[in-house]
Amino acid sequence: MMKMSDRVRRLREQSINAVETLSVERARLITEFYRSTDDKSLPVPLRRAMAFEYILKNKVICINEGELIVGERGHAPKATPTYPEICLHSLKDLDILDSREKVSFRVPVKVREIYRDEIIPYWHGKSSRDRIMGLLPAEWKEAYEAGIFTEFQEQRAPGHTVLGHKIFSKGLLELKSEIEDSLSKLNRSAEKITELRAMSIACDAMIMYAGRHADALTELALHEPSETRRKELLEMAEISRKVPAHAPETVHEMLQHYWFIHLGVITELNPWDSFNPGRLDQHLINVYEKESSQGTLSEEKLNDLLGCFWIKFNNHPSPPKIGVTANESNTYTDFCLINLGGVKPDGTDAVNAMTYKLLDVIKEMRLLQPGSMVQISEKNPDEFIHRTLDIIRTGFGQPSCFNTEVMIEELVKQGKSVEDARRGGASGCVEVGAFGTEAYWLTGYFNLPKILELTLYNGFDARTGRQIGLQTGDFSDFTKFEQFIDAFRLQVEYFAGIKINGNNLIANVFATELPVPFLSLLVEDCIAKGMDYNAGGARYNTSYIQGVGLGSVTDMLSSIKYNVFDRKILTAADLITAMKENFAGYEEMQYQLIYKTPKFGNDDDYADDQAVQVFEIYHNAVTGRPDTRNGVHRINMLPTTSHVYFGSVTGATPDGRNAGVPLSEGISPSQGADHNGPTAVIRSVSKIDHTRTGGTLLNQKFSPSFFDDEDSYSNLTALIRSYFHLKGHHIQFNVVNAATLRDARKHPERYRDLIVRVAGYSDYFNDLGDDLQNEIIRRTEHETI
Repeated sequence: MMKMSDRVRRLREQSINAVETLSVERARLITEFYRSTDDKSLPVPLRRAMAFEYILKNKVICINEGELIVGERGHAPKATPTYPEICLHSLKDLDILDSREKVSFRVPVKVREIYRDEIIPYWHGKSSRDRIMGLLPAEWKEAYEAGIFTEFQEQRAPGHTVLGHKIFSKGLLELKSEIEDSLSKLNRSAEKITELRAMSIACDAMIMYAGRHADALTELALHEPSETRRKELLEMAEISRKVPAHAPETVHEMLQHYWFIHLGVITELNPWDSFNPGRLDQHLINVYEKESSQGTLSEEKLNDLLGCFWIKFNNHPSPPKIGVTANESNTYTDFCLINLGGVKPDGTDAVNAMTYKLLDVIKEMRLLQPGSMVQISEKNPDEFIHRTLDIIRTGFGQPSCFNTEVMIEELVKQGKSVEDARRGGASGCVEVGAFGTEAYWLTGYFNLPKILELTLYNGFDARTGRQIGLQTGDFSDFTKFEQFIDAFRLQVEYFAGIKINGNNLIANVFATELPVPFLSLLVEDCIAKGMDYNAGGARYNTSYIQGVGLGSVTDMLSSIKYNVFDRKILTAADLITAMKENFAGYEEMQYQLIYKTPKFGNDDDYADDQAVQVFEIYHNAVTGRPDTRNGVHRINMLPTTSHVYFGSVTGATPDGRNAGVPLSEGISPSQGADHNGPTAVIRSVSKIDHTRTGGTLLNQKFSPSFFDDEDSYSNLTALIRSYFHLKGHHIQFNVVNAATLRDARKHPERYRDLIVRVAGYSDYFNDLGDDLQNEIIRRTEHETI
């Protein structure tokens, strides 16, 4: 087991206690640069690369006392930059960020003044958000305002990608050689030459930035009274002069190499679901074994290095979000997901000594970031799962569990090679991708229950008072359930078309106005093609739309079929009237809808068949429709916190749910609707075809007392293996009882360190909004399997 040293303990406490503060440094620097280079003849990629260089040349170097991995996003831990070229915050936005109760950012007076006097005057009307909102058609804006879908790129940039094996074995100077080779082979188009020149500038900028750290470390060493620390500083300086210019050869070099690159990606733009190292155990194992055999790396030093590395992620909260973007994903977590386990490129068991070492780090560090997951293959030993359960049982909410064989099948079905698929995994929440070779963009959430609500009202949205959907017929006029399903299908197809059209308009803005030459260096085959990551340069390109509320929409359809068409317990008119009144005065009907109607999650085909039908409708409406990057659109099924927001804009529904109540999350059953235990849940949710998605999210909640049974590990291992045998994609666990959560609501000061699993990430319970806290409390709690 890892034993946390005093060094790591101090740095961990510093990270936990640091206050999230808005930093104006990056915004000021990029404004200075753009104001000085308003020459329209300068190609956009070169301007972007030069802006990147200017920021790295002038940003403050922060080296924290005692740390072994250097580099901060801002001038101090949890000093968070802004990106005015993407989303220009107003003074009102800054006031909201500074004063809101949850997920706030301290905004110093000086920051507000610089925004008022410099940032806002220059960037007003020039941000990508301004451009996007000027391009999008009226029907997109109406659907967005109604809560039919959200838009990830409204306040963030694309960049849902993960480092592959190549970048850990090559330095940036080798990538510069690849650029020169590509220049000699490609046709001499001005566009490709410009892109490659921009990548080369970005490459040099990062090497320069690492050198600035080396200089600062050397200077600190000159004045360091401790001989031990002086040697550390000089060693870190030597490493910073080597990486990322050259390939790393030790664990320390690997971690510092990656961290400089990580900082480059999140300084260039603010990618949604931030960049991460992916399969860290696979990247580190060879150098770890080599150093261990040579006796050049002690376990104590390794523990310190990994502890310092973990803290770096935790020092970096997600860039500030406001409005709908905050509602759909309001957390400090930036969704960096470490992958462990799975299989090697040749298909054999990939679990190794570093896998278990990193599990120990996760358990001991107990930090929100980075997130962690385990890829569980049929080839992996049960001991791997048991070691994972050692962490899960503590209530940390990490790691989450993924099905290796299904992820590989998903990727191969999408056209990836088997080798690229085996090197892949999940990032963000549950989204699968081919690491190092794919640009897979998440474009926003899609509110399936809201669309069914509109179908009930012939396309009219009572909340906004607008006819925003198709007129597919009056619900009372339908004589067969199949007629209603056909109407729902037409509405889903209609709104999917609006969303995809908007996605393509937005993608063009990022391709033409906001290229990312540094990120493009790192992803195959951008250099070989001479194309930017944002313009389709990656080997594989995918655009995902995330479906939300499968459990809710399934129960809505099950209720309509059961109560109106099959059993004829209710008339369509009576049901509509009760929903319009939010069931006030219709409590007996609401009881029938909630407790006497088949529900998803109980292995009841009557309800589960509706889930399959919804899945097919949604899949067929989206999958295969082209994007602008020589890829296609596909579906995921996950919510982050959008199920709370989507519930707030959705009226009372036929399953007995009151207006404004959160929807179901992921592919989980509606909160409290599953009453036949976890095995029934996994049988229900496995009836949809996970392999035709890019990820599905299943939450399960267990009482801590479950683990009192000596057979708990074997039982839960069997549950996971059974679900994965049924081709489920993902499962995650909250191990906490409802009584504890209710007490935490009453006495938050007693539970400052209470961490819960939310959707595809863990968060402090106290940082969650009231609706989300209540939703987590309502999730079904299991004590036995």
